[in-house]
Amino acid sequence: MSRGISERRKNLLEALSAAGREQSNAAVMYHSALSERVGLGVTEEKTLDLLQRLGPLTAGEIGRHTGLAPATISGLIDRLESKGLVRRARDTKDRRRVIVEIEYARLAGFAELFEPFMAGLARVYDRYTDDELELILDWITRATAVQREATQTLGEA
Repeated sequence: MSRGISERRKNLLEALSAAGREQSNAAVMYHSALSERVGLGVTEEKTLDLLQRLGPLTAGEIGRHTGLAPATISGLIDRLESKGLVRRARDTKDRRRVIVEIEYARLAGFAELFEPFMAGLARVYDRYTDDELELILDWITRATAVQREATQTLGEA
């Protein structure tokens, strides 16, 4: 046993690591299957999700939210635009800025693909108290920030 770490904590950290890897694998496989079903790459599908949640963004903002390199973002936007799923538009408040907007008419039917998954998550959430959900939310938020930073570091290397 490591100095200062209880056996219980060591076991919990190992279990968290294993469960985190398993959850990550499940998320990647789910989004791979979903993306294939709608004819997109995983990065394309997740970028559309980002635009749906946050609204129109510049390429730089997409990069900050994803941690992807600028060259990767340009190609990504080009692919989404060529598929008719987004368009580049001048910002009405600052004509020098170009923003990326979703073409919502092209996304008809996407939301219903998520319904079984979202219903399953709702059943999981029902098992927890509000205080427990706050703790889970805190962990997810912090872990996401660590992962986003790691993504950005990989993109810079």
